[in-house]
Amino acid sequence: MHTFEFGRPADAAAAIATAARAKTAQQGADVRFVAGGTTLVDLMKLNVETPGRLIDINRLPLDKIEATADGGLKIGATVRNSDLANNAVVQRDYSVLSQAILAGASAQLRNMATTAGNLLQRTRCMYFRDTAMACNKREPGSGCPAITGANRMLAVLGTSEQCIATNPSDMCVAMAALEATIHVQGAKGSRAIAFGEFHLLPGSTPERETVLEPGDLITHVTLPAPLAGSKQVYLKLRDRASYEFALASAAVVLTMKGETVTGARVALGGVGTKPWRSHEAETALVGQAADAATFRKAAEAALRDAKPQSENGFKIELAKRCLAYALKTAATA
Repeated sequence: MHTFEFGRPADAAAAIATAARAKTAQQGADVRFVAGGTTLVDLMKLNVETPGRLIDINRLPLDKIEATADGGLKIGATVRNSDLANNAVVQRDYSVLSQAILAGASAQLRNMATTAGNLLQRTRCMYFRDTAMACNKREPGSGCPAITGANRMLAVLGTSEQCIATNPSDMCVAMAALEATIHVQGAKGSRAIAFGEFHLLPGSTPERETVLEPGDLITHVTLPAPLAGSKQVYLKLRDRASYEFALASAAVVLTMKGETVTGARVALGGVGTKPWRSHEAETALVGQAADAATFRKAAEAALRDAKPQSENGFKIELAKRCLAYALKTAATA
């Protein structure tokens, strides 16, 4: 692990100002905000991340879960995953989020990991995490050996010739289906980012994973008012039952009138280079009968543009079955 400076500011404004000053003083040295550190510290130990300065935000007042004026929910950046998953309002109105979080990591990690940290969780691609290997995400222009190498766990949606790394988050899949908004404070002021616009496709710049600018601090996430009578399911398929990343997962939020789907939000995990919202699947569902044929049609639409590699082609059919079963489970709940 490389040496680094450590700071603990008193408020968000001080944290952002400290980050800006550190960048100037250290001639552009990387600055990272840290809370739970469950991903960042691991990557620092591997020398994948080598920030010159860490800014501890644990003492900032960003750890509350509160109702919003429009009937939605505000989730602070440093709310621990275990607290979010077990919150009574989340379990009642946004159950897909609770299900997704509890499907991820281990109890010990959920007790440390935070909402903002999960939003910024980085890929588990073996080439990214091994500095002896080439990786365009870690070293732009060095190549992507995963494309012709070990790619069983990697993405089939949103890939490019530069990168096929999978986004590993469970929480983010549910956030995508719930149409969350991410709130950020930076040197240029505050702004709100729709969840679907937050993560970037790799394209020709896989090293840039989100729209955040240097020094930007995520302060909270908001969820819109819950859909009355919605049926929500998160289904995760993996190699083993616990402490494992998804081969394929699906977050679904359905509204129905009788046996007809009147509204649908669908997101996939384990198969995309970002949390994968499928508007194609949603279009195939709305106005249709909630039956096996409709669910299969939606699944086919969701994976229509999938591009398999040498070892992960099985994910396409697996993801289709995962989504179809999640839809069936939600519709019959």
